[in-house]
Amino acid sequence: MIVSASSSRFANRPARTMLPAVAVFTMLLVVLSIASLMLGTRPISFPVLKAALLHYDASVTEHIIVRDYRLPRLVLCMLCGAAFGTAGALIQAATRNPLADPGILGVNAGAAFAVILAVGVFSFASIEAYVWFALAGAAIAGLLVYVVGTSAGGATSVRLLLTGVALSAVLGGIGSSITLLDPQAFDSMRHWQVGTVGGRNMNVAVTVAPFIALGLCLALAIAPALNAAILGDDAARALGLNLIRLRVAIVIAVTLLAGAATAAVGPITFVGLMVPHAVRWLVGPDQKRIVPLTMLVSAILLLASDIAGRLVIFPDELEAGIVVAFIGAPVLIMLARSARTSPL
Repeated sequence: MIVSASSSRFANRPARTMLPAVAVFTMLLVVLSIASLMLGTRPISFPVLKAALLHYDASVTEHIIVRDYRLPRLVLCMLCGAAFGTAGALIQAATRNPLADPGILGVNAGAAFAVILAVGVFSFASIEAYVWFALAGAAIAGLLVYVVGTSAGGATSVRLLLTGVALSAVLGGIGSSITLLDPQAFDSMRHWQVGTVGGRNMNVAVTVAPFIALGLCLALAIAPALNAAILGDDAARALGLNLIRLRVAIVIAVTLLAGAATAAVGPITFVGLMVPHAVRWLVGPDQKRIVPLTMLVSAILLLASDIAGRLVIFPDELEAGIVVAFIGAPVLIMLARSARTSPL
């Protein structure tokens, strides 16, 4: 675990920062949500946006753009951003590893590989079918990384990181080979493979919403127990914590969150790495504050990345997963090299 002796100041960050932070980030999410519905290749004015939401007319092109294209995109940004971020917060707390993230540790890669198998081998083209493959792939990949990463004398940040990166590379290479064998079958998934919230209809959001909602509720339920788990196994047991039950709950929550989100928008990495660190710096190490605020800030990050992707090469678009990676890769390097990473 990367912890600085001087970083105890994070633990003393006052709890009173939580409510102002929630208020500010909620307002920011509202502003970005409106911007997401208005901005794009075809800008929509606010009066037209209001009419599209309250008085929908299928004969008006702008109303169709808002309802059928931008609204599903907005909902997916919120759902999947919260899912990726919360999964990262849970993994970091469970492994006491500040570099953990469902993308870096191979969980997203496992889900993505399972989706590719479902589409390429079993010809499942609908998300209602391949979301189950994504959930299974996320669970298997996560467990495999943990088993391999702890097989040589215990888990360390570097060992888990290298194992996850290696597994992601292997699964990514095999998955790319499968897509090359049948380019037509995977033509509609090219953007999905780099992480995108565009081109999805509301059916995708409706399909994954129950899985993500269940995962988020489970994360909130176990957040208080994570504070004891971070102290170490012996201390947690002395406090009466059932570690087996907690770890099973974490695995289920991460599987639901990372698997469903990956099935919907592709394997977007770094959201679960960056946001928990920022939230921990802001409100301190209490997981009861970190988990819910991570949900909010992660949704904001993915939504902001999606909006930036529409504007940076206008009138073309850059996928949200690429924008997040541009931000996340330098952050990962900084955290790996820094001895002042905020404590868990």
